[in-house]
Amino acid sequence: MTGGNECGVAGAARFPESDSTVDGRERRDRATTVVSRALADRDAAAFVHAGTERDPGIRYSCPQPVTELTAVAYDGTASEWLVRSAADAERGHPAERLASALADRGLEGTILTPPRVPHDAALYLERAGFELASTDALERARATKTAGERERVAAAQRAASAGIRRAAAVLADATVVDGRLAVDASDGADPDPLTPARLRIAIDEAVVGAGAFPAGNTAVNPGSSTDSDAPLQRGDPIVLETAPRGPAGYYGGLARTLVVDGDGGRERRVHVGVTQSFRSARSMLTAGTESVTAVEADLEAEVRSFGFSDGDAIETRVAGVGLEPRERPVAGGDEIGPGTVVRLDVAARVDADDWIRIADVMAVTDEGERPDWLAAPSQSLAPTALLD
Repeated sequence: MTGGNECGVAGAARFPESDSTVDGRERRDRATTVVSRALADRDAAAFVHAGTERDPGIRYSCPQPVTELTAVAYDGTASEWLVRSAADAERGHPAERLASALADRGLEGTILTPPRVPHDAALYLERAGFELASTDALERARATKTAGERERVAAAQRAASAGIRRAAAVLADATVVDGRLAVDASDGADPDPLTPARLRIAIDEAVVGAGAFPAGNTAVNPGSSTDSDAPLQRGDPIVLETAPRGPAGYYGGLARTLVVDGDGGRERRVHVGVTQSFRSARSMLTAGTESVTAVEADLEAEVRSFGFSDGDAIETRVAGVGLEPRERPVAGGDEIGPGTVVRLDVAARVDADDWIRIADVMAVTDEGERPDWLAAPSQSLAPTALLD
């Protein structure tokens, strides 16, 4: 592919060549390969998608940022990408102009689109004489990450780690007043109660300070209370979760459970089972490609091997992470293999109110090589352990 304008610039264009990095070429080559195969398998003429910069498919199809409604197409006959944007000097809906361009090229028959293509864009394609059929080709292309995408996820994960570490520092410095956690007041008065809301704000501030956006995905969940303004309690497992979005649009995902002055017992045994499950899954994926269902089952089996019965509540979830907090591989039969970046999330119930929960992001490399944990702080229950 040669020449062409960036996404969002007027005119027909091949896939944007202004992104000249190795990562950009790898992304467009993979998108082209997967989409071309889908067109051949379905005897379709082209692939079309439309949306704003909020749509992950548009972000993936246009490595250069877009700020307006954009329509993008891959012409399977000419083996090139075309782009129309609301920012173009030409008037009319981008999908309408793109549909006309495809018809003017002599294309006819079936056009493949993602299932969530906007309704108005679909109507413009149908009015131009095309029949529409849905495809998940773009989602399948996104399931395997380039080195650059992996680094973008890692950057978001480093911001997530900064947020969780900030919360750990607050908990480590907390004092206990009548069984409740408190922090020193700024004016030297009596310590202020430490609440879930206050801890969540501390996480979000650290995430922003690390260059990412909390994106409304931060939560602090003490098991014994659902009141965000109720003081946290000594000895309660406190589940901290954050999944920030980096400036390039890629997400991280991290969860830790911390306890101030815990007394061990069942919570310690649950914690050991949960942490060991991550080691088991890593070994499993070192050996070769596995399905989402197989990895989730392995995580649960490892926790149960520490003496938990079928009646004990254990939850496991495995999903890809990238331009969405959860994306392929996500369904049970989806494969986790070289090039995938997945979030592993394991939770087990301690008692009626409390859970131990941990989530980390893993990048699977070549078969036979140990997958890498991205920016993973200590999984300890002790807040001070995350500060080392």
